[in-house]
Amino acid sequence: MTWSSVVVEADGGSRGNPGPAAFGAVLKDAESGETIAEVGETIGTATNNVAEYRGLIAGLELAAEHAPGAALEVRMDSQLVIEQMAGNWKVKHPSMKPLQAQAATLAPAGTTYTWVPRAENSHADRLVNDALDGSPTYFASSPADGGTAKIAEPDPSQAPPSRGWMPPGDPPTTLVLVRHGVTDHTANRLFSGGLGGSNPPLNDEGREQVRATGEWLAPLAGAVDALVTSPVRRTAESAEILGSRLGLTAKVEDGIAEMEFGAWDGMTFVQIQETYPDDLSSWLGSLEFAPTGGESFRVVQERVLAGRDRILADHTGQTVLVVSHVTPIKTLVADALGAPLEAIYKMELSPASVTVISYFRGNPPNSGREDDHLLASLRLYNGRPTDAPFAV
Repeated sequence: MTWSSVVVEADGGSRGNPGPAAFGAVLKDAESGETIAEVGETIGTATNNVAEYRGLIAGLELAAEHAPGAALEVRMDSQLVIEQMAGNWKVKHPSMKPLQAQAATLAPAGTTYTWVPRAENSHADRLVNDALDGSPTYFASSPADGGTAKIAEPDPSQAPPSRGWMPPGDPPTTLVLVRHGVTDHTANRLFSGGLGGSNPPLNDEGREQVRATGEWLAPLAGAVDALVTSPVRRTAESAEILGSRLGLTAKVEDGIAEMEFGAWDGMTFVQIQETYPDDLSSWLGSLEFAPTGGESFRVVQERVLAGRDRILADHTGQTVLVVSHVTPIKTLVADALGAPLEAIYKMELSPASVTVISYFRGNPPNSGREDDHLLASLRLYNGRPTDAPFAV
């Protein structure tokens, strides 16, 4: 069944502000008022405003999933959210900016925003309180013989169904991958490897970049379970800044360190071209070639994936903030997409940017496979506080 016009009613609440928080969202047919889908979930510790924005985002996701292309009206009893989304009020608080940006990205062109009294938003409010009381809601109508029918709500003691094509069952393990901030080597375009090279520290610009990313991620502090860093100085420093903002202490994982460049470390591309022309030509044309004293891309791939597997084993079902480097993060993205390793040459990754990958066990639909194996879903790539949304 398709709908030409739909309404999202959304709400969020916190018992303590900040305190235990949840959101609720319901998608309805604008003409009949029929409920198409609804969801109510807890989100850990958060403020009322964060919870309200999470409710809006959940409602917009329901609209995108169940009524793509339909005209959309959003109704909420939060005047702050409605006026900010309508463009009438500026978003001043740092914790609100990424949530507003994500909602703006999800909202289709022409979405209208309407403030309603709380009494007229009772459906979404009920979903919030049900979730806080231990009864999360998951419901969607399903076309069947031209009509609609409810699908069974899961046992609240079980994990909620995963979004997209991730199978229901155990929750995924999500890695929030952050590249370190810039160093003087970055600014001067010098090759910087792992522990075997010059190991430069962050400069002032790099520290400010990481602080901005930490502020961007701050609303999600309650949803992040652990912090893992490469042992390299610039990542360890970045992790210390992020951990201080998010209330986390970093563990070290050697496997996610940057590629070792050996004799090339601290040199520019031009200097390498002049000093090691044959080696550079071989390196650019082969994933198996390594500079003298350095590593090949294939060796790095094996090391990085082994490090990833250790992180997944130690943090099953959790969300982990992982501070790493260009080559390891691009390697993980290529692997997550099932792309050849050569795909790393076609990716750009900015300093202090955020990339998110969720991992779970199962099989894609209609794959014909019965054995459980590691699957991945890329949820965000190269996001930055200035130009991209983020949510776990």
